[in-house]
Amino acid sequence: MSFSTLGLTPSLCVPLAQLGFQTPTPIQSHAIPVVLTGSDVLARAQTGTGKTAAFGLPMIDRLIASSAGGARRIPRGLVLVPTRELASQVHRALGTYAAPTSLRITAIFGGVGMGAQIQSLKHGADVVVATPGRLADHMQRRTVDLSAIEILTLDEADRMLDLGFLPALRRIVASLPRRRQTLLFSATLSDAVVRLSAEFTRDAVSVDVSGEQVVATAVTHHVHTVVADQKRALLTYVLTQVGSHQALVFCKTKRGSDRVGEHLERAGIKTAVIHGNKSQGARTRALGDFKSGRVNVLVATDIAARGLDIAHLPLVVNYDLPLAAEDYIHRVGRTARAGRSGRAVSLVSPADAGLLRDIQRLLPAPLEQIPVKGFDATSAERSIDHSRRAHERSRRVGVGAHSFPRPGQRKVRHGRVRKRQIGFSR
Repeated sequence: MSFSTLGLTPSLCVPLAQLGFQTPTPIQSHAIPVVLTGSDVLARAQTGTGKTAAFGLPMIDRLIASSAGGARRIPRGLVLVPTRELASQVHRALGTYAAPTSLRITAIFGGVGMGAQIQSLKHGADVVVATPGRLADHMQRRTVDLSAIEILTLDEADRMLDLGFLPALRRIVASLPRRRQTLLFSATLSDAVVRLSAEFTRDAVSVDVSGEQVVATAVTHHVHTVVADQKRALLTYVLTQVGSHQALVFCKTKRGSDRVGEHLERAGIKTAVIHGNKSQGARTRALGDFKSGRVNVLVATDIAARGLDIAHLPLVVNYDLPLAAEDYIHRVGRTARAGRSGRAVSLVSPADAGLLRDIQRLLPAPLEQIPVKGFDATSAERSIDHSRRAHERSRRVGVGAHSFPRPGQRKVRHGRVRKRQIGFSR
C-alpha cells in the first residue's frame, strides 16, 4: 500500500516520497481514509507510529479542497497539543506536509512573547497549532478568530487531561463552530479520554491499531533494583556502559532533575536539563544540543514525555518512576520510534513496589528485573531486615534494669541503630 491509495490529493504524496515516506504506518493507513470522509474520529496508536501525519495529511487535504480564494484568511484548522515541544514539532511537520500548497501554518505556545504570534495571526493563518493555555490567552485578548474552524484535532488527548487542561479545552471548544470535524488522537484510551470524546465529537469512528500492545514491541524493559542513596551512582554506571552514548533520563521533580544533571556533569557526562522552570529559549537550546549530539544525556521531567521526536534514541532511563502508570507509556515511547529498537531502564527502590505493580498491569509481558552487581537492592533489603530484627531483639532483651539509662548516663546506642535504619529506608 502507498499513500496515493489512501485518497490523498496526488500533490501531497510527491513530497512524502521525497522525505522517505514510502509506506503508510498502520495508524496512517487506517485513519487517513476515515478522516477524509469527514467523520469524527477517536484514534489510539502507540507513540512514534506516525500520528501527526495520520491527522495532518487529511487535514491539509480537506483545507485545500474547501479553500475560499480571496476570503479573509482566518484559521480553518486547529490542532491542540499539551506541551510547547510538541507544538513546535507538529508545526514543523505540518509545514513540511503543506509545502506543495499555499497554506500557512502558525504555532502558538507559551514561554515566548505574544507579539510575533499576534503578527503571524494578523498576516493570515490557515492552521493553528497551539497549547490550550496560550490559545486561551489569545482568545481573551481577541487576537485570534476561531469562528471559521472546520477541523479540530486534539493530539495526545490523554496527556492534556493529565495536565489539567480540561477547563481550557471546554472554553476553546465552546467557541468553535458546531458544524466541524473533530479528531482525538491518543496513545491510551482511558475512561476519561472516552468521556472527552463523547463530549466533543459526534458519532466518532474508533480507529485502534494498538491491539494489546500499548508500547512498541521493539522496546525492551529492564528494571534495576537499588537503594535510594545509590541511585545516582547506578545511573552513572548505566550511562557509561557500551551502547549508552545517548539517553533521555526522567526525574519526577524539577529540583531532582537539576541535581541529577549536576551529578552527571561532575561525573564527566555531557548533560542538559529541561523542565517547566526553564525558559523556552533554554529548553530549545537544550533539546537542540541533545539532538545534535553536543550533549549525550538529556535529564527531564515529564514535560519532555511529549513532543520529543529524535531520529534514534536508544535508551530511556526512569531515574524516578512516574506517579501515574500511564506516563510510563509516554516516557518509553520516546525510544523505538519508526520501527527502530530501544531500551527502557527503570531504577527502582524498595519504596517503588506499588508504582512498579501499576506499570506492570499496563504491559503484556513481565518487566525483566536484572540485578547489577554492587547495586542490587535485594541484598540491601536483607541487611535492612536483619538490622531491624536485631534491633527488635535488643529492645526485648533490654526490658528490665538495663532498659533505662542510669542517672547522668545518656542512652545513645539504640538511637544510633534507629537512625541508620531510617536512613536505609528512604
